[in-house]
Amino acid sequence: MGISQAKKAVLRRKYHVRKKVSGTQDRPRLSVFRSNRHMYAQIIDDVAGATLVSASTRSKGLREQLPNGGDKKAAQVIGEEIAKQAMGVGIQCVCFDRNRYRYHGRVKTLAEAARKAGLVF
Repeated sequence: MGISQAKKAVLRRKYHVRKKVSGTQDRPRLSVFRSNRHMYAQIIDDVAGATLVSASTRSKGLREQLPNGGDKKAAQVIGEEIAKQAMGVGIQCVCFDRNRYRYHGRVKTLAEAARKAGLVF
């Protein structure tokens, strides 16, 4: 049994983005994952292989605040939260990894909210 055509297309898009984006200690990578029900964001140092900060709609503080974790309002809250946590650790510049998603809708909303909160990318 092989990999389905849809799965191959997903992996191809993901590799296409990741070959251009890599996080360093000076400029870590802001990686976004979205499912139908939730949004996740992580700031990753690829050289050390470590996640520096993360935020998601499943985290305790945000779960009660958001009735639906998979909409644009949730993406905006996650963008603001990840920027606030990054500033607390001393990260101001990141490179944006949209993963395999188009820069559209929830991914775009998260990125714009992070920028508005002070992250540079």
